[in-house]
Amino acid sequence: MSFQISYYTLIIISSIFAYSLRLVASANCTCDPEDTNQDNKNVTFKYKLGAIAAILVASALGVSLPIIGKKIPALHPESNLFFLVKSFAAGVILSTGFIHILPDAFDDLSNPSLKKSHPWSKYDAFPGLFAMIGALGSLMIDAFATGYYRRVHYSKPGPSATVDEEINMDHLGHVHLHSRGSHGHALGPAGPGATASHVGLNDLDRIRYKVTSQVLEMGIVVHSVIIGISLGTSQSLRRIKPLMIALCFHQFFEGVGLAGCIVQASFKSASTLCMALFFSLTTPVGIAIGIPITNSYNDDNPSTLIIQGTLNSIAAGILIYMALVDLLAQDFMNPKVQTNTKLFLGANITLLLGAGFMAVLAYWA
Repeated sequence: MSFQISYYTLIIISSIFAYSLRLVASANCTCDPEDTNQDNKNVTFKYKLGAIAAILVASALGVSLPIIGKKIPALHPESNLFFLVKSFAAGVILSTGFIHILPDAFDDLSNPSLKKSHPWSKYDAFPGLFAMIGALGSLMIDAFATGYYRRVHYSKPGPSATVDEEINMDHLGHVHLHSRGSHGHALGPAGPGATASHVGLNDLDRIRYKVTSQVLEMGIVVHSVIIGISLGTSQSLRRIKPLMIALCFHQFFEGVGLAGCIVQASFKSASTLCMALFFSLTTPVGIAIGIPITNSYNDDNPSTLIIQGTLNSIAAGILIYMALVDLLAQDFMNPKVQTNTKLFLGANITLLLGAGFMAVLAYWA
């Protein structure tokens, strides 16, 4: 069973983007133009085209590795290397939410241009409020989708349904979600129709990964489009060059983390391809949108600041929640990780490396 609720949410987010871009494009620029000539504009245009190509390749490569890795033993979803790479990617996503997106949201919603606007001038905690809403919204979607599946799944008549339901209560919590490996085989099937897959995941595990991957992609898409527009509208090579490099690394490892969830969710090939393409294209599309509106785009326009700040705050909340609860908690509480000291230490080290790596990149981006 697939959950359409996350796709409906993505459609709503896309509508918000369309509305925000219309506001941005119609905003009257009141700032002084940058000190650039036509030659410099031509040069920045070439760099923006290069950024589209480079970020597209990096995004596609990152999201493709775990998908292709299903056929490579070293990159199989149950391999130790896969756990380490996914832990690194989760650190990247967590750091992105805390260090890259949330500070931008605070900058936008505390901009002097909003000091005369009500209620923005009266309440300083809007970024934190919207981040909390994003996190709680992710939790509610998570719980609703899993609960809906559980009600449908266990409503089927079967003599062992009650016993199996009690056995699998742990699978509903984020901490005890996994029934992979020896844990899954020891308990046996998780209930009527909830048979273990070839990698030891039962139906409930897979449906949770479906929800996780869709909500995670929603949070990534929000920020990816915004940062793409920011790069596309920039006229400073000193900003474009480091941002292009940072986004290549950023999109690559976010793609790895997202694709890890997609692989474990066992989506059909068409759905997997659709989600991978959607992720790969978001930042390049944002850059392409930003290029033609460069002259009319104004970072200090109140409408632009409110929309950017709100969406960035919500995206930060989504990514922080997904990284901590649906990625790190699941893997770090997995019996395979907890019973293997080397793997446990390696996962902690790669997590810190991923988070630290993105924290350092924040200096340039």
